[in-house]
Amino acid sequence: MSTCLLCGCDGASVLFRQTDRLYRTTQKEFAVVRCRQCGLARLDPQPAPEELRHYYPEAYWFAPDRSMVGLLEEWYRRLVLRGHVRFAERALRSTGARGPLLDVGCGGGLFGGMMRRRGFRVVGLDLSREAASVAWHSQQVPAVAGSLERAPFRPGSFAAIAMSHVLEHLADPRGYLAAAHQLLEPDGRLVVLVPNAASWQFRLLGRRWNGVDVPRHLFDYRDEDLERLLESSGFEVVRRSYFSLRDNPAGLAISLAPGLDPMARRVRKAPEGAVRRLSKDLAHLALVAAALPFTLLEAGCHAGSTVMMEARRL
Repeated sequence: MSTCLLCGCDGASVLFRQTDRLYRTTQKEFAVVRCRQCGLARLDPQPAPEELRHYYPEAYWFAPDRSMVGLLEEWYRRLVLRGHVRFAERALRSTGARGPLLDVGCGGGLFGGMMRRRGFRVVGLDLSREAASVAWHSQQVPAVAGSLERAPFRPGSFAAIAMSHVLEHLADPRGYLAAAHQLLEPDGRLVVLVPNAASWQFRLLGRRWNGVDVPRHLFDYRDEDLERLLESSGFEVVRRSYFSLRDNPAGLAISLAPGLDPMARRVRKAPEGAVRRLSKDLAHLALVAAALPFTLLEAGCHAGSTVMMEARRL
C-alpha cells in the first residue's frame, strides 16, 4: 500500500471497491482507501500510466457537434459555466499581476473562450492534442498540448492559472502545483476546482457518488485536504465556493442515473435514435432540475459536492 500524499502515513483502510460506472471502460474493480491518520481518500494501488490512459475514452472533454442538439448543449454549458467565469474574473481583478490566464486542462476551450470574450488574455493547455486544436479553432484560445510540468512557458508568465477538475486525476499533484507556483507572477492567483469528498452527496451515496469517478480520480479531496495541499505548495487560500451550477446538480443526477448522462452516452457511442436520445436528454435535465434545491442547500452549509478555491501565490 502506498503512503499518504498529505501526511506520509502508510496505514489506510478500504472504504469500498468500485469499477468504471460512467464510461464502462473496464470491468476491473479498484479499491478506494482512506488514510488512517489524516483521512485523505485515494485509489490504492493506483493504475500505472500505461494502464490509466485506457480508462480515458476518446473525446473525454466537451466538444459539441454542429447539430441542433449539440448547439443547445453548448448553450446550456455556457449558461452553467457563468459562475466559474465570474469566480475567475474576480480572482484576476484582485491581483496586481498583469499577465494572461492559463487554463490547464482546457479541453475544447469553452471556459477560456468565455473569459476571452470578457476581455482577458487566455492561453490553454491540455494533454490532448485534439482538444488543444479544438480550443484554438473553435474558441480562438491559443492552446498547446502537454503537461504543466513541461509546459513551454517562462517562469512568472501568468497572472492566474485555472485548474478545473485536474488535481484529482494526477498521480503527482504536488509537481503540478510546484509548476504552477513557478509560472505565476508574484501575487498571481491559482483557481482550483475539485469534487468535495466532505460533501453530503458522498456521505449519502458512497461508492455511487459521481465525484469518485473510479478509476480516473486518483485522489478524493475534502475541502480541508485541498487547502492543506495548496498551503504546503506555497499558496494561501483567500476565497472558496461550494456551488457549481455546472457540476453540483448534474453530478447528483449522474450519480443517481449514470445511464442518462448525455456526455457519457456520446463518448460510449451508445446506439440510440434521435427520439430516444432526446427523451434521455430531457429525463437527465429533469433530474438535474430536481437536484438543484438539495445541492443549493448542501452548498449553503459548506458541504457542496465541489469546492472551488482561489489561492494567492506566496
